[in-house]
Amino acid sequence: MNTTPEPPAARHIALVAHDNKKPELLEWASFNAGSLKKHYLYATGTTGNMLEHELGMQVHRFLSGPVGGDQQIGARIAEGGIDMLIFFWDPLESQPHDPDVRALLRLCTVWNIPMASNVATADFLISSPLFHEEYERVVPPFGPRDYTEFSGTP
Repeated sequence: MNTTPEPPAARHIALVAHDNKKPELLEWASFNAGSLKKHYLYATGTTGNMLEHELGMQVHRFLSGPVGGDQQIGARIAEGGIDMLIFFWDPLESQPHDPDVRALLRLCTVWNIPMASNVATADFLISSPLFHEEYERVVPPFGPRDYTEFSGTP
């Protein structure tokens, strides 16, 4: 079996942006393309398409946010498959999938996932020494075993 080892400290980074924030995320990702290309990137549909076509980045694309993409990223967070979320959300625009957005942000907090909602925070995250080295985050003690006492099954 021929496998390629994972680069040291490669992160699984989800990139999401509401429509009014997509140009801002594209500009940020373009400026940080050298750093981002060393990591595994994930995005909701339209944002992922934009990053792939405009910047030539390889991105795993989920569905568009309003049709389940935010929930897919949330599920990946709960499974331990996302290390960081860069989500430029628009606090001034009503979103039809606002409950999904809040659930995604909640999951980041529950699972201790670093998240940025604007350029300044994203800049701090990507420039942190912890971004470029191994980091073992504290994960809450949730898992299938923890729920057995409530379900009645061993």
